[in-house]
Amino acid sequence: MNPVLFLIFTFLCSGGGLDFPSVKGISTIGPGEELNYGSLLKSDVASPAVAVSGCAGGLGFNYISYRQPKADVICLSTLKDSTNTQESKTDPNNLQKHHTFQIKVLKFYPVRTNIFFPSSTFHCEIVHNFAIKKKIPMNPVLFLIFTFLCSRGGLDFPLAAGISTIGPGEELNSGSFLESDGGNFTLGFFTIPQTNYTYLGIWYTNDDQGRKVWVANPNTPLNNNVAAALTIDNTTGILKINSGGNLVLNISNQEAANPTARLEDSGNLVLRTEKQSLWQSFDNPTNTLLPGMKLGFNTATGQNWTLTSWNSDYVPASGAFTLGWEPTQDSGQLVVYLRGERYSISGPLKDQAFEFMPGLNDLWTPYHCNFSVVSNNDEEYLTFSVINGRLWMWELTPIGNLRDGANSREYGPDGFCYGYESVPPYCVTSEFPRCRSSNDKFEEKRVNFLPTIATSEYEENTSLSLTDCMERCWNNCSCVAFTVLNSNGTGCKTWTGKLEYSTDDPNASKIYVLVQGSSSKGKMWIWIVIAVVVSLLMLIVGIFCCLRIRKRRFEGEEKKRRIQYLKELTTSDSFNGVHHIEDDGTQGHHDLKILSFASIVEATNNFSRENKLGQGGFGPVYKGTLQVEREIAVKRLSRTSGQGLVEFKNELILIAKLQHKNLVRVLGCCIHGEEKMLVYEYLPNKSLDSFIFDSTKRKLLDWKMRMIIIDGIAQGLLYLHKYSRMRVIHRDLKASNILLDENMNAKISDFGMARIFKQNETEAVTNRVVGTYGYMSPEYAMEGTFSEKSDVFSFGVLILEIVSGRRNSSFYNADNRPLNLIGYAWELWKEGTALELKDPTLGDSCAENELLRIIHVGHLCVQEGATDRPTMSDVISMLNNETMVLPAPTRPAFFTGRNVPRTAMSSKSKPQDCSTNNLTASTIEPR
Repeated sequence: MNPVLFLIFTFLCSGGGLDFPSVKGISTIGPGEELNYGSLLKSDVASPAVAVSGCAGGLGFNYISYRQPKADVICLSTLKDSTNTQESKTDPNNLQKHHTFQIKVLKFYPVRTNIFFPSSTFHCEIVHNFAIKKKIPMNPVLFLIFTFLCSRGGLDFPLAAGISTIGPGEELNSGSFLESDGGNFTLGFFTIPQTNYTYLGIWYTNDDQGRKVWVANPNTPLNNNVAAALTIDNTTGILKINSGGNLVLNISNQEAANPTARLEDSGNLVLRTEKQSLWQSFDNPTNTLLPGMKLGFNTATGQNWTLTSWNSDYVPASGAFTLGWEPTQDSGQLVVYLRGERYSISGPLKDQAFEFMPGLNDLWTPYHCNFSVVSNNDEEYLTFSVINGRLWMWELTPIGNLRDGANSREYGPDGFCYGYESVPPYCVTSEFPRCRSSNDKFEEKRVNFLPTIATSEYEENTSLSLTDCMERCWNNCSCVAFTVLNSNGTGCKTWTGKLEYSTDDPNASKIYVLVQGSSSKGKMWIWIVIAVVVSLLMLIVGIFCCLRIRKRRFEGEEKKRRIQYLKELTTSDSFNGVHHIEDDGTQGHHDLKILSFASIVEATNNFSRENKLGQGGFGPVYKGTLQVEREIAVKRLSRTSGQGLVEFKNELILIAKLQHKNLVRVLGCCIHGEEKMLVYEYLPNKSLDSFIFDSTKRKLLDWKMRMIIIDGIAQGLLYLHKYSRMRVIHRDLKASNILLDENMNAKISDFGMARIFKQNETEAVTNRVVGTYGYMSPEYAMEGTFSEKSDVFSFGVLILEIVSGRRNSSFYNADNRPLNLIGYAWELWKEGTALELKDPTLGDSCAENELLRIIHVGHLCVQEGATDRPTMSDVISMLNNETMVLPAPTRPAFFTGRNVPRTAMSSKSKPQDCSTNNLTASTIEPR
């Protein structure tokens, strides 16, 4: 026995706190008289009475109860005071004087000894005409008997209310309960009168309706006449239910040593050890979702959190419906499934409310909560929290609706879902029998079918719910009505035959009767509406077709005009090298994709300033994005450019024929009136000069990356000079025409100045010298003679710029002579201090011998005589073969600066840029 209870009992008995009087049938007792068990004090009028009642078997506290004759006990109490008398305030029909008693209401704890403990205090007025004049000490014999039973262990105390935890070996039987620490929830056994079955469940302690939020054994009911108990196995630690000493159900399945089961104030029953949680009811929901529970799934563990409806209001067994969470791109929605098939939806969750169920979380009423959606690689679920103490619960009803326990509202179809969209907005569209129309439905009515008109059929399967009966009748073309068979809401009864019945019997049972579509008059209106709609559609389609034909005709004419203009461009006398291109029957221009002006305008956001990448002699360049999510660069011919048309023609033919990883690809062109545009692939890192001539960004180019860029430029030039379908001289190779892709691979661009050589042609002379100062070879700049060696010279200048991080147009003071980068590098080479040319940002990332070799190759490429320069094949061999002996360079073709003020000169080791103009010059008159 609990020693605390024993001490309390001993104290009360020894202190005379309990009275056992023994007088019966009178209204007054005097000194030495007793009012014992079974005797009564009756007032002078015959209505109220005070009785002495005892515990079972005569053991325990006696208490005084106030009774009405032949009525239940009104107030269980102990008599505390009998001295104050006043007029009756509670019974206006009683004019007698009465005593006011201080009453302690007894809270019943169902323990086997039936002991009662006092709880909260209030005053209760009992109208009578008697007085108690003396307290009589307790009978010592009863005290000795009780003491003997307690000392021998003859009294057993199972768990009582107010206790939230049980441990191994302890039991929660059908007469006891677990109560959470805050008193919110109670766990215990309950019996459903309609079925006489017992279940273990959890419910809100203060819920007047006694709704169960969780049931441990919905599919394993217990017989009401057999004792049941919840316990934790002493050996395995498994939480289980026993009935009549036999195992009924293992609630948990993970074994552990010394676990405890605790009912938390959230309503979650948790089985845990000191180190881990073994099982919890929140991971095994039945038909109710509480705050803090999850609705969704965990892909890592395979855990699914779904609600399953009861089979009926009186049968907790798994019903026809389940409620799950379906993630969407933005958030997600609630989905109700009928036997695994989508049945109804809540609509997406937006702004803390579901589209089709806004009342489920009405922010303008007290009945609102906070939704949280969790979406990651492992979990996708919905949960909610509350801000007030109402009885929050979402219950999935046996007919597939969602009931909000806080306000008892239901959300879902008004009736059933039939597969068509006539029951918006919840129902999901699905296939339905051909014998049913979109206007057919079932309505609950009081009707009688004559046996000769319709016959009834029965299915006693208790796993069938009301919705299962509807599905059976709906899919049976002969069925005209249905209802449940049993009083507990299970089983089916259907009627097949003609849809004829009587409604004049008010005592007829309610059943669900088929209500077919509208009358012929209604159908006529439907056909009229359909005819009008079809006529309007035909008119709209006709207008659309006319506009479409006109648009196509205009587009066809525009396309022909563009193609004709393209032919004129490619056969223009100004481009005299076109006929040397291999003729494959396509006339060259069919290799290009012609884009519409509208698509270019849309891609570049109408040539917005934010999309502008740069400006050249040809015109501005814009970034754009086509509808296929491909990024492009659009070079737009400037209307004021005198050189742009020639370059446009040149690139239009050349780039379409040239395919190499180190050459920029031209994707197409656009000709719209006077507008002419070339469309390139977009390279995000822009041009090389934006890196090597920027004091901050060139730090990103280490020695290895610079070597990759040099090799990429060399490979591109080798392809143009030797391996392409025609021999091409670029004539405008410079840092701003070297573009870098996302991996910093070099790609040669801008072929507007390029020229095509015949196979047996080695050099050519032009009166129109084009290019950029500092990159043009001497023979080209002075005489107009160009060849492959002209590109080699430009490549040598690029090598020196990449190694030093300085422009060739920068001037240096050497012996009071202003020199460009080539001359400055030569002076350092002669003095044996070529390493001073190295870009300081390279630090120690490059080997000295490798650096000297690259500078050596650069000097060989900028020799004054074209014949002294190596070919690009030789250059690549020099760069990649470290054992190859390099010839000694001679004096390069460097230039001294002109008109440079002496005040601008600096020491030999400190260069100063005097010109930042790196634009291509269109024409230079030769000497």
